[in-house]
Amino acid sequence: MPGETVARFKAWFWRPPRPHGEMLPERSVSNLELLYDLVYVAVIGQASHALAEHLSARGVLEFAIVFGMVWTAWVNGSLYVELHGRQDGRTRLIVFVQMAILALLAVFTSGATTDDGGTFALTYAGFLAVTAWLWLAVRRRDREEFQAITGAYLLLMAASIVVVVVSGALPPDPRLVVWGGYVVVWLVTMKLLGARSRMFEFGVRPTDSLVERFGGFTIIVLGEVVISVVVGLSASEQDALTIATGILALVIGFGFWWMYFDVIGRRLPRAERTAVATWIVGHFPITLAIAGSGAAMVSLIEHAHDPAAPPATAWLLAGAVAVGLAGLIVAATALEDYHRLRAVYRPVVIAMGLGALTALLVGWLNPVPWLLALLLVLDLGIVWAVVLAAFLRADAWSEAEEEPAAMRQDIAPV
Repeated sequence: MPGETVARFKAWFWRPPRPHGEMLPERSVSNLELLYDLVYVAVIGQASHALAEHLSARGVLEFAIVFGMVWTAWVNGSLYVELHGRQDGRTRLIVFVQMAILALLAVFTSGATTDDGGTFALTYAGFLAVTAWLWLAVRRRDREEFQAITGAYLLLMAASIVVVVVSGALPPDPRLVVWGGYVVVWLVTMKLLGARSRMFEFGVRPTDSLVERFGGFTIIVLGEVVISVVVGLSASEQDALTIATGILALVIGFGFWWMYFDVIGRRLPRAERTAVATWIVGHFPITLAIAGSGAAMVSLIEHAHDPAAPPATAWLLAGAVAVGLAGLIVAATALEDYHRLRAVYRPVVIAMGLGALTALLVGWLNPVPWLLALLLVLDLGIVWAVVLAAFLRADAWSEAEEEPAAMRQDIAPV
């Protein structure tokens, strides 16, 4: 009897990963995945703090590159669990190892583009090595039809590890160039490799859990907006004008939430590899913009009494709204609902495009900080009003709200 118990424990604790093609369409997001996502709060928070401390054009570029590295790490780790993970000891143990590496990575993130760049690179390479080992285990179990794509993915992962390790020995400027190239290559690969291969093979349709994971990461960066407003108000004199500016900045974050979860969140991408790839990559500018806006809000609040916000602050906050809306357009065009309700989404996409241009105009005008925030709030509000009107006109609002919930089943997470 004890021997049978030990055998069952071993069978549960070290089960092999699910190979490609063994999707569980009705799976739900596990508690382990939720905890894994929360670790990224620390990493992104450190990157956002560094940007808030050095708000300039170069600072924005550095932030975008570091955020891109963090985002691609999250996508690679999340897709592994989505496509191949199990609710067993092996998956739990390895994900906890990844979380420990990420926690260490957060320690070096604020100085990644300066003194801590070498240590950041080595730690990041360690995360990639663990992820590559996971995907290698998948390849060993894959059918022949998937061998080419998993082989290409592993070659890219191996090259990435080498490039990142070597970058750690470079001076800051060349290292930043290498990291920028790394992010671009991965974004292009996710789009092209996912569209032209079976990399994003989800069977009948993409899963609700995949949508939940990307929505959860969006909530994480929205949380950074709240933290940034609190930091800005805590570091400033809390008079009526400063508090009003902070609240208006916070409402911009609420506007991001409203736009994302009404237009994109809880909606499935089309069951086509090209659409899934576009939908995934489209989330990068959305989350980048939201995270970057938080850093701008700290500065906006600190300069609440100035006749105008610092130009870098105005452009970053307004640009974040514009980039976020542009990302929403990209992701929206890949939705199953966009294909099915094209007449509904057409005015929405046009409104988001005009909203992005309006946001840039507000940044260029750069009025007093409170008015800058108010104009961006109104911009997002007008765009959302078009969203609401378009769905109500087609009597599709309640359908869009209820359909994803109807797809879910109360089953154990995997």
